Amino acid sequence: MARLAGTSTAVVSYVINNGPRPVAPATRERVLAAIKELGYRPDRVAQAMASRRTDLIGLIVPDTRQPFFAEMAHAVERAASERGKMVLVGNANYEDEREVHYLRAFLGMRVSGLILISQGPSEHAATEIDTWDARVVLLHRRPDAIDDVAVMADDIGGSQLATRHLLEHGHPYVAFFGGLEETPKSGDPVTDHVKGWQRAMQEAGRSTEGRYFHAPYNRYEAYPLALKLLASPDRPPAIMCATDDQAIAVLRAARELRIDVPGELAVAGFDDVKEAALTDPPLTTVGSDREAMARTAVDLVLDDALRLAGSRRERLRQYPSRLVIRQSCGCKG
Repeated sequence: MARLAGTSTAVVSYVINNGPRPVAPATRERVLAAIKELGYRPDRVAQAMASRRTDLIGLIVPDTRQPFFAEMAHAVERAASERGKMVLVGNANYEDEREVHYLRAFLGMRVSGLILISQGPSEHAATEIDTWDARVVLLHRRPDAIDDVAVMADDIGGSQLATRHLLEHGHPYVAFFGGLEETPKSGDPVTDHVKGWQRAMQEAGRSTEGRYFHAPYNRYEAYPLALKLLASPDRPPAIMCATDDQAIAVLRAARELRIDVPGELAVAGFDDVKEAALTDPPLTTVGSDREAMARTAVDLVLDDALRLAGSRRERLRQYPSRLVIRQSCGCKG
């Protein structure tokens, strides 16, 4: 191949492996033409054995059945493809044991890096990461137990924006629907959504006591709880939901009970999943730039200099949240 391209075997290797040294564009074109003519296919297994790393990025998520995580995983896969990498996805199912299982499996495969959307405090995951001395980037959530670089949205600010918007429609108060009953943990986006709701309510001089209702994160388990809440005599006039999936459950329950949204009940969600624009009525929600967050996570996990620089605070990349106004809040959209 080197002879056909009129260059050295070292230069051919640089083209095939995209480094470590740059190759002049004209020389690169000759090498690529030779590769095509000869029908050469690189032996990725041999390359991985030599470099002790593969062209794979591991991505661990709580549950890709949930629209937000599915869309985030898709964005990560697209960003990784732009960098010549493939993505392995593991569903932790909100279980520490499964999260650690995928950590061990992916790191044992010598992935180039690992992007972790953690579902909990992750003490066991932290131990595993330290054992392997792994390249890890946290996405969406930053547990206290893991001190790696993180890419997150402004969850407090986003929830505050949405709650404030609902209050501006003249509602006496806004209830919060979402979050599990165990003690909230630092670095959890839903905990931050609760904080944002609390701040907006406090700013407006409204009490939050008795107005926080726990619910599972997915619409199917949240739906019966939404039915119970909306059928109660003390039905809230407006509801801020921790996720769009929970908000979709609230909208479905309202339709079942013949409660007009937004006439009798205003609803807002969080995440701006694609389905939010197609609900009836279209869901007012909070969004962030998932594509940019995914690209940043991929860049960080592949670049040691970017990932390791600075203190814990400095290694947090936070993206702003924006209010996405549709019709479920009372606006015309």
